[in-house]
This record gives sequence, C-alpha cells and structure tokens, in this order.
Amino acid sequence: MHYNTISETVKRKYERRFVTAADAVSVIRSGDRVYIHPGCAVPQVLVDAMVVRFEELHDVEVCHLLGVGEAAYVRPEMQGHFRHNAFFIGRNVRKAVQEGRADFTPIFLSDIPSLFYTRKYPIDVALIHVSPPDEHGYCSFGVGVECTKAATEVAKIVIAQVNPNNPRTLGDSFIHISKIDYCVEVNEPMKELPQMEGDETPEELETYSRIGAHVAGLVEDGSTLQLGIGRIPDSVVKYLEDRRHLGIHSEMVSDGIIPLVEKGVITCQQKTLLPGKIVTSFVLGSHELFDFVDNNPALEFRPTQFTNDPFTISRNRKMIALNSALEVDLTGQVCADSMGYNFYSGFGGQVDFIRGAAKSEGGKPIIAMPSTAKNGTISRIVPVIREGAGVTTSRGDVHYVATEFGVVNLHGRTIKQRAELLISIAHPQFQDDLEACAREHHYL
Repeated sequence: MHYNTISETVKRKYERRFVTAADAVSVIRSGDRVYIHPGCAVPQVLVDAMVVRFEELHDVEVCHLLGVGEAAYVRPEMQGHFRHNAFFIGRNVRKAVQEGRADFTPIFLSDIPSLFYTRKYPIDVALIHVSPPDEHGYCSFGVGVECTKAATEVAKIVIAQVNPNNPRTLGDSFIHISKIDYCVEVNEPMKELPQMEGDETPEELETYSRIGAHVAGLVEDGSTLQLGIGRIPDSVVKYLEDRRHLGIHSEMVSDGIIPLVEKGVITCQQKTLLPGKIVTSFVLGSHELFDFVDNNPALEFRPTQFTNDPFTISRNRKMIALNSALEVDLTGQVCADSMGYNFYSGFGGQVDFIRGAAKSEGGKPIIAMPSTAKNGTISRIVPVIREGAGVTTSRGDVHYVATEFGVVNLHGRTIKQRAELLISIAHPQFQDDLEACAREHHYL
C-alpha cells in the first residue's frame, strides 16, 4: 500500500487540530446526533473513546450504515446513554434493533445524503476515518465515501481518525484538513470483511455454484456489473473469466473483482458512463482489496447520490444489477430486509440498481437466492410474504429471479405466468405445496 506521511508544512499549519482521542470526543454533548463512518472505515479509536464517556452522556443518537466490528454503544447497559439508528442493519447491531434497543430507518441508499443536505436529519458530530493529508492538505475518505462525504459537509463538528493504513482512494473522495475540526493520528490495520470461505457444506457450495452459473449466463460481453459481497457474487465471478470488456458501476466492490481485473476481463473500456473507470462508493473486503484500490486511477469513488441514482445507473449500457433476497412470493414481490416482524438488514441499493438496470439499454435486473433456507427446511419462494415482513422490490420492478434450479424473467408476465415460472425454480420438494397454494388463491 502507498503510505502517506503528513508533511511538516501541513502539520505546522494545522497542528492545533491534532489532539488525543479523548480530547477530540470531549466535544460530544448529551442530546447530540453522532454520525459514524461505516463499513471497514469505522474509526474505532474515536468510537471507543466516545463509549468510555457513556456515564456522563445521555440521549446521544449514533447513526450509520452497515458497520464492521463491535458496536459497544448498543450494549444493554448503554440504554439511556446511546441509542443507535441504523440506515442499514449489520450483524453487530441486529439484536439491538430486533429487541427495540436501537432504531431502523428504511431508506434507499441514494436518498440518505439528501436527508443530511436538507437538514431533515441534522448531524451534530461526524466521526470519520481518513488517509493522512497530502502536500495540499487533502485527506481521502479511503475505503468509503458513500454518505460520509455528505455528513461531513453538514456536521457542526468533524472529528477525523487519520490513519496511514487507510488507502488514498481517488474520485470525489477528498476532504481538506481545514474542514476537519479535530484530527487524531493512529497507525492501525483497517477493519476487514473478507470473503466467506471454509464454512460451507459441499451441498451449499454446489448450490451457490449453480446459481453463479445461471446468473453468469445472463452476462454478455461489454456488460457493466453491480456486484456486492457474499457467496452469490463470488460464485458469479468464477464463471465470467471468458467474458470480454466488462465494466463495474456498483455501490460497493469486494475482493472478487481483483482476479477479473488482473485477467483483463474487467476493462471498463466499453462502458457508456465514465469509460475506463471502476465506479464505486465504498469497498468491503480484505487488505488485498485495500492495497488494490490505494492510489489506483482505475477506480472512481463517488458518493451514493451519484452511484445509486437510478438515472445515473441507467446511463450504463447493458447494466447488470445483481441483488439477493430473503424470500419471493408467487406474484414476484421481493423481501430482502426483514424476517417477519424482525428487521434483518435494509434497502441498501437494491431498488436503486433494480430500477436503474431496468431503464438501461440492454440492462438486466436480477434477484438471485438459494431456493431454500435453514438447511433446506423452508422454501424461499413462498405463497405470500410472511406477516410483518416488508416488500423491498415490488412486483412491478422485478425482472429476473434466479435460484440453483434456473432463472426466469417475470417482467410483463401475468400472475398465472409468474406463479408457474417461480414454481419451476423452487426446490422440487416444495413445488407441489406451492402449486396447491397458487390454485387455492386462483393464481393458477
């Protein structure tokens, strides 16, 4: 990785901004709303220093997208001191949300920055994680621009964890040190969210491999891809090595793109929007990924109001949007954020990219998932979304749905046709029950 050091000129000019973590977070007051840089960019030193003060603070709202690592502010003993508001529910806060000790705001990722800019959701303090300033005084937001840039532009106070291990990413990815009120120097590894390996059964590996093959069959040469992190995107990329001139326009990227770039599969040369550039808003992955994006002019980091704007997405010809789901009902409604009354994740960029790809010339919006859950005991294709769950992608938005048993296109199809098509890619052990339910409700 390209390691930056702070020039003596910059340091002398802004030396009053460099303080200890304890001094920096001492400005947080009871009743404040604190935004935290999410994902692998969580400024853990600042967060820990804030949590240490919990007994003297009351009613502090902590907000962020998906976080990585421990979120001590959601522990039961923190009630009354901190309360978290999740724009996307991660594993580290899921229990607190489901137990009512934390909140969840359902919102499209493309819309979050406008909440900040319009002051519908004002920010008092932003805790961010940046690379050291260059000779001109500019720090990079590193592994994540997403909504953080917007938060810093409206926050009353900006506190930065300055870390040479945070890669210097390029694009609309910079904040000048003069816009930062307090800087805390650290030198520690970035948080990682590596690809999942080694915990799948042979049957699960075969399932994901088959899904990957079905989805990859929809990808033509010259397509631009939205690929996230997880077993399904990782399975898809293994089947793309014979493609040519693929591009990337995605809210986030992970380690899976690196082999395709190195093999010349991803070139971005045929993209119709920002050709030659891998466009993303944040990265989730390993140190290998952080090294790959560091000072790499092939990548263009942009805030989510750009990357996730459906109109912007649609400007990419042959846009492939790949997203997953918890369940899909026989009419095509997609649930991706909740399990019954329990909120599980969030909207993220699913609807943004489904709609953007739908309007793209030659675009293909895809929902991909295993046909079953809980070790094959329940079907993910269901007669009706379970009580309490929400519809993430409407039946009017859905196009392609893929499982290990095939891929179908629901767009423009009747309810009868949808039910028939979805039953055909459900697990065989559930097909008879699904057909019976479909006939009972006069779908068939």
